[in-house]
Amino acid sequence: MMKKTVDDIISHGIHGTPELKIDERTLFLGTIRERVELALFNTQVSESAVYPEVTETLKQKKDISLLLNGKIPYPHLSKYIKLANQYHVPFSLINDRDTDTDIGLVIANKVAVDNEFIFVERD
Repeated sequence: MMKKTVDDIISHGIHGTPELKIDERTLFLGTIRERVELALFNTQVSESAVYPEVTETLKQKKDISLLLNGKIPYPHLSKYIKLANQYHVPFSLINDRDTDTDIGLVIANKVAVDNEFIFVERD
């Protein structure tokens, strides 16, 4: 283990714990890519129908949470919030005005799952 210097301790006290993979956390609504079970783009979340892949993932997976982009109007998000409540999955609205992402919904696991395909595509 590395020995901490006085400068490290002072920096940690002033700035807090350094964040890893800031770009990934910005893109994936606060989580990192390796924890993502499934993701939808803003345009997909705004569609009137619920994606069945989201329903199946919420129903089948344990230790997950639903992250929703708070910049999307609430009427588009409400159908996914209802699903999360139905399957007892915790959800969060991410309202970070300083960052911009095209991701509208993320189902995140508490541990790394490293799924190869996380985006739902339509023909």
